[in-house]
Amino acid sequence: MLTFFDRHGRLGRRDFLRIGGLGLGGLTLPQLLSWQAAAAEDRPAFVKDKSVVFLFLQGGPSQFETFDPKMNAPTGIHSTTGETATKLSGVTFGATFKRLAALADKLSVVRSYQSGNGNHDIKPIVCKESLGANLGSLYARLAGTNRPASGMPTNAAIFPRAVDPTTGAAQEGFGKFGATGSLGSAYAPFTPGGGGDLQKDMQLTLGRDRLDDRRELLGELDRAQRARDTAGESVSHFQDQAFQTIVGGVAKAFDLSREDPKTIARYDTAPLVAPDQISRKWHNYNHYVDNAKTLGKLLLLARRLCEQGCGFVTVTTNFVWDMHADENNCGCEEGMTYTGLPLDHAVSAFIEDCAARGLSEKILLVVSGEMGRTPSVNKNGGRDHWGNLTPLLLSGGGLPTGQVIGQSTRNGGEPATEPLGISHLLGTIMHTLFDLGTVRTTRGLPTDLVQALTGWTPIPGLV
Repeated sequence: MLTFFDRHGRLGRRDFLRIGGLGLGGLTLPQLLSWQAAAAEDRPAFVKDKSVVFLFLQGGPSQFETFDPKMNAPTGIHSTTGETATKLSGVTFGATFKRLAALADKLSVVRSYQSGNGNHDIKPIVCKESLGANLGSLYARLAGTNRPASGMPTNAAIFPRAVDPTTGAAQEGFGKFGATGSLGSAYAPFTPGGGGDLQKDMQLTLGRDRLDDRRELLGELDRAQRARDTAGESVSHFQDQAFQTIVGGVAKAFDLSREDPKTIARYDTAPLVAPDQISRKWHNYNHYVDNAKTLGKLLLLARRLCEQGCGFVTVTTNFVWDMHADENNCGCEEGMTYTGLPLDHAVSAFIEDCAARGLSEKILLVVSGEMGRTPSVNKNGGRDHWGNLTPLLLSGGGLPTGQVIGQSTRNGGEPATEPLGISHLLGTIMHTLFDLGTVRTTRGLPTDLVQALTGWTPIPGLV
């Protein structure tokens, strides 16, 4: 079921649709189908027909055990899991990432990226400038909150409960993925199942001030729904198709059962790490379980949303990458079994699937976390917070691939080449999503938003 909300409180579906019931004339089926055919044109001129999936590795992944193993460094510094050769000559990844190693020609790994500090917070998802907003919210402010032809939200954040209602609530104690800052709550991400309590409905937040360009359609849908409720089988084909196209189409994007079973099986990470393979002594036990059983399906869902017009999808599975080896978290070697194996499987499935569907140019996948980990393994076999070097992987979106950008120092703790920071990553993402030259010359956009988007410099080698 799809439930609509506005910024002032909950509205039932019929109440929401009644907002648009202004009686502005009939919308014929040919007009509707023509509108669908022009869906790609319902974006502002500066919005590219591309999407970003940001896989946020919450907790802070280690650069050593992921994409910069440093096996020539002394024991206690280099990867605790060893290394595996990639398709790129002389380049290795942590030993967990065999599938991604075979796809290295389709990736760009940045080894000189630093998030700037070792704090648990939502970065670089949240812009630290005056806007204070989720990147997806920045996108929605420029692209619109929904695609008019389908109703698809342009900004979504998906957590384990989006694909499995038995999983735990989203962890947002160190920052909320739905932060909208000065933009306002109308631009918050669509977060099915993402709240602290189990939300059984899909919830779409829209401000009433954003509905003007949808009023004719919503009025027609209101009449269609009333007809469906009162007329039963006598409802017209047009009314039924209109309702199903705009409302049902969104719901279908969230229905993974519509996928080919072979595709679902390729993405599925649940068989990789069974619950009884995970030690119950860790307080994060349930999060490790949830990560293993949902990560692949979350990325499959993200691909489906992008196919249907969502422009920015944030994916995360809670604090499973915080590998201190304390009472809450396991150490690096053990933790990479719980987290690295699902990540390798899910990301490789996503890359291969997008390539097979001709989506590699259209969808940019970004994989990172809020920090990296210390060069030295602690006495318990874990690594602690470290903001001076942070793992970063990108694939797709029409960007160059098959490369390693930048280098780290011998101990893997600092950039050895030009440091690249959050502003460079933001610049790369915004360059992918928008024609920034046109953004600069478009009237009516918030000045601080335009200055931020056009002031970030992309990562060298990715534009």
